Amino acid sequence: MADRLPAARHACELTKTGAPDLASLVERNEPVILRGYAAHWPLVRAGQVSARAAADYLLRFDRGRPVTGYVGDAAIRGRFHYDETVTGLNFQTQTLPLRAFMARLLDDAHGPGDAPALYMGSTDLDAYLPGFRRENDLVPSDGLFDRHPPLASIWIGNRTTASAHYDMANNAAICAVGRRRFTLFPPDQIGNLYPGPLAPTPGGQVVSMVDFARPDLDRYPRFADAMAQALVAELEPGDLLVYPALWWHHVEALEVFNILVNYWWNAAPDYLDTPMDSVMHAMLSLRDRPAAEKHAWRAVFDHYIFGDGEAVVAHLPPASRGPLSPLDEAMARRLRAYLLQRLNR
Repeated sequence: MADRLPAARHACELTKTGAPDLASLVERNEPVILRGYAAHWPLVRAGQVSARAAADYLLRFDRGRPVTGYVGDAAIRGRFHYDETVTGLNFQTQTLPLRAFMARLLDDAHGPGDAPALYMGSTDLDAYLPGFRRENDLVPSDGLFDRHPPLASIWIGNRTTASAHYDMANNAAICAVGRRRFTLFPPDQIGNLYPGPLAPTPGGQVVSMVDFARPDLDRYPRFADAMAQALVAELEPGDLLVYPALWWHHVEALEVFNILVNYWWNAAPDYLDTPMDSVMHAMLSLRDRPAAEKHAWRAVFDHYIFGDGEAVVAHLPPASRGPLSPLDEAMARRLRAYLLQRLNR
């Protein structure tokens, strides 16, 4: 099957020139790699000594708060996904001390090649490893994180795969220990990636049903079209990858011991609701209407939502524009109250 897939292109690379301007990088609307940005991090340097040195360094910041770990049989080949029924998951969740998780990870790294898949994903750095960011941190050149504080997380595991999915925030991901491969797709490839159920999901977001290591093109033929648009980022320790919200990304950890640190942020005001709520509401209100009616509503959405906001209100006196004007916190509260009243009818 692999020979029927087009070769993916490599993501754009930039030379590291001090602190990055993340806002400008995101505005490029494509993934960008900054090679060696975090090569000076103590964690990166410890990882170049050994996995145990990296673990020992990280555990200096551990305050004993239990973490959530994911364990899958060797048979899943590190791919955390669905079971055969696609109504459950192919791994188990465990709550344990970080020190115990790291000990098991290190033990398995020296064991046979059929070790279970171990993964600790999206763990809040400030809550679980306080002080880590004083020595290892991403500091944008333009003070972006002062205006839009990020969620800084750490990901630890062996040779695991996070199936292709998208996030609703911009992402800056630093490969700290081990190597990682990101395969990224622009948002318009969603249909060619065959999204799975809305719930349950392996990690909180909808994931592709395609097994990238063994793609079944008879079952998922449009995946070949997605791969024609794919960008691949091969990351070494210290490399920084930046990509915009809603870009699909398939993430492979390539060593027996891997650590990634990432920062999610979004420049939208906090009082805005998640657009996914609108998608769910549209399923309730629009999706199952007659085709001609749906087509007409598309024009309404293009006018009010996706079109030029200034053009929508240019012919109206300012005092009459209401929610057609740019939202502020007070108007957002009024709209939310109106919708709650309508939904609770």
